[in-house]
Amino acid sequence: MKILVTGGTGFIGSHTVVALLEEGHEVVIADNLVNSQRNVVTKIKRITGVKPFFYKVDVADKKSMRKVFSEHKFDAVIHFAGLKAVGESVQKPLLYYRNNLDSTLTLLELMKEFDVKNILFSSSATVYGTPENVPLKEEDPIGGTTNPYGTTKLIIEQILMDFVHANEGFKAVSLRYFNPIGAHPSKLLGESPNDIPNNLMPYISRVANGKLSHLNVFGDDYETPDGTGIRDYVHVLDLANGHVLALKAFSFNHAYNVYNLGTGKGTSVLELVHLYEKANKLKIPYVIGPRREGDIAASYADITKAKNELGFVPHYSVKDACRHAYLFEKKQK
Repeated sequence: MKILVTGGTGFIGSHTVVALLEEGHEVVIADNLVNSQRNVVTKIKRITGVKPFFYKVDVADKKSMRKVFSEHKFDAVIHFAGLKAVGESVQKPLLYYRNNLDSTLTLLELMKEFDVKNILFSSSATVYGTPENVPLKEEDPIGGTTNPYGTTKLIIEQILMDFVHANEGFKAVSLRYFNPIGAHPSKLLGESPNDIPNNLMPYISRVANGKLSHLNVFGDDYETPDGTGIRDYVHVLDLANGHVLALKAFSFNHAYNVYNLGTGKGTSVLELVHLYEKANKLKIPYVIGPRREGDIAASYADITKAKNELGFVPHYSVKDACRHAYLFEKKQK
């Protein structure tokens, strides 16, 4: 298949591009590099031996994106492009609504114009809001999101459902990620935000490598065994593989499908810190602070549906991810 990957130089996007190329697919990347680097394209080639097409473009810019669509005949789109920091979304809600919704609407309009019928969307477990029960299943209620980032994912899922309902022959798949961590074992690709990290793992890695003084733990008074938030941390390589497997869902009867991608196991913030210390034989200084607005106590996945329908089985442990993330950050200047 020839696949357009928006946000393809980002953390999850770049690993998915590698997985797609290794499976023999042809890839075109569209990314504005707002939170990634252009040299990721070269690194992808070093890993796979194939250099994907690359366009530096804002996916919300219809004129520029129309040029991308006119120069290639796509079989499918994988849509990663979007702002993704929970805390920042609470502080800058309009930025998140404008960016994440506009880019999706532009993309769907162009898909209809150029008759590209398949889209795989990078959704999130945040669409479940504050869970009544864990592990979370796809049929559990969605809504009641606790931050604008999660709300954009919820709205986009609804847009996709409405779009495929109104346009016969079009199909959409939403992949609800839990918490991606880790890096490529080559040490060439990983989570490398341009500013101070918003996500836990790259922050820990920068503390481990002496680039930041300590980790801030947001709250130790949740109703969890050690008081810190519990999440489902899934290795980015397993997540990338999940996207390749999810392409087969376009051949299923339903026009819209949704899958959880995680490990099915919860790990607390402090458990993750201690696993990181064991994996890399070092200490992570941390300071307990107040809860962060928009966070919830616990969220982890039931991945039975993805396993049964897509053949999705995680192969890497949280400890593997800790080791890979440390080695990747150590190589960064």
